Amino acid sequence: MDGIVTTVLLLVVAFGLGIGVQRWLLRKEANAILEEARQAAARHRVQAEEEAQLHRNKITESRAALDTERKAFKLEQEDTRRNLRRRRQRVEVRERKNHSRTQKLKRRSTALFKATAALEALQKEAAQVNRVAELLRANADTLLQEATTQRSTLADQEADLASRREAVEASQTALQAQIEQQIRRLEEIGGLTAETAREALKAELIDVAKLRASAHIKRIEAEARRTARQAAQKVVLTAIQRTAASESVERTVSVVHLESDEYKGRIIGREGRNIRAFEAASGTEVIVDDTPGAVVLSCFDPVRREIARRAMQSLVQDGCIHPTNIEKFVNASAKTMEEELMEVGERALIDLNIHGIHSELIRLVGRMKFRSSYGQNLLAHSVETARIASLIAVEVGLDPTLARRAGLLHDIGKVVTDASDQPHALVGAKLCKRYREDPAVCNAVGAHHDEIEMTALISPIVQAADAISGARPGARRATLEEYIRRLEQLEDLAASFEGVERVFAFQAGREIRVMVDQNRVADARAQELARDISQRIEDEMRYPGQIKVTVIRELRATAVAR
Repeated sequence: MDGIVTTVLLLVVAFGLGIGVQRWLLRKEANAILEEARQAAARHRVQAEEEAQLHRNKITESRAALDTERKAFKLEQEDTRRNLRRRRQRVEVRERKNHSRTQKLKRRSTALFKATAALEALQKEAAQVNRVAELLRANADTLLQEATTQRSTLADQEADLASRREAVEASQTALQAQIEQQIRRLEEIGGLTAETAREALKAELIDVAKLRASAHIKRIEAEARRTARQAAQKVVLTAIQRTAASESVERTVSVVHLESDEYKGRIIGREGRNIRAFEAASGTEVIVDDTPGAVVLSCFDPVRREIARRAMQSLVQDGCIHPTNIEKFVNASAKTMEEELMEVGERALIDLNIHGIHSELIRLVGRMKFRSSYGQNLLAHSVETARIASLIAVEVGLDPTLARRAGLLHDIGKVVTDASDQPHALVGAKLCKRYREDPAVCNAVGAHHDEIEMTALISPIVQAADAISGARPGARRATLEEYIRRLEQLEDLAASFEGVERVFAFQAGREIRVMVDQNRVADARAQELARDISQRIEDEMRYPGQIKVTVIRELRATAVAR
């Protein structure tokens, strides 16, 4: 029994020792596996770091290459822009050269045509001269035959004439002596020499000739007025009387009224950021000064200034003034302004009964409302020119619709936003050609200031209508200094003539009255003096419309009773 227990105990002890040894072996194997895993993780970490470093290096190299390519692209883009700019300049130079060459060719062709016509006229005249020469040659032959027959008779007559000539010379000598004796007696009786009497007679004849010439010129002028003045007045005055337009003063600033001066601080903003943001967004200059309840916007572009004014009013009404809100209101005002420009252009076309104009031209017509020229609103001036041109075209039997179209578009080049060194007439003509306007309209637009040759019949009509609209009283304004200077120059010019006592300017310089000395200026000389003054005004002065010169000669008879 004890042996069995001992055996069992030994087995238990042996089994426990086996289990402990097995656990120790398993733990040792697990530690070895864990160490291998740690080493593998360390190797994997080092390999990952090396791969990450290689990837970083590749990214750095890619960024450097990309920066190099970006710089090369920018340089290439700048070179391309410079080349494009140079090519544009070359194209413009070539266009100008081609235009000048075209003008030269036109002038040469005109001169060649005139020379050809003159050559044909000379050839015809030469043929007539040849025929006359043949007739004269035949007559000369007959006269030569007659002369040979008469030569014999003339020889006999010459002897007789020689004797008679001697007798006549003797009688002439005696008569000359008598004439000289009579002249000496006349000089003694009259107390004048022959030379003095000749000069006096010459002066008297010159005065008589001047009087007769003045009277003859006066009759010619009266006859010309009777025949030509009535037709001209009917055409021009009818066109002027049937039109009317409002006046507009050209301004470069707009005033925005504020409810209180506290809005000025909001408009300026912290360290001026709001005012800088507004100026950058609107393209105008904001002037905040000591003027109570007002902010001034300054800009030479009237459309841009109007957009800025409306945006400023909207900001003041909203009350929330900051850069983001400023940009939003300026963009909204610009969009509203574009819609209004189209509406104004379409309204002008409807009033003039014009159809089929390109939308871009309609927008430019709307821009005319915010542009002034010499104090005259450009849209009102263009509409007035269109109506006057239409009336003149009806009077002379041309198409009034085409004349209205050309009159409305004649100053379209003034509102083109793209800067150009060419005159506005040429810019407007190119614009009309680009949008497929009638060639007659394009020529009238380009030739209304004589920059190009007039080839259409409506071109002189549009030019005359433009001059009438700009020169009528009240159409344009001049500064006070220019107005006073022109009146003084006008009075000084008229006062510089001999015999003038006083000069008065009336009706804004459109009429002057010249008072002359009645002892130094005769009645016939008064008409000549008025004509001389008007001619000198035309040569030396620049003025709108016309100036009427009236010479007044007053005779006063005075007697004293004692």
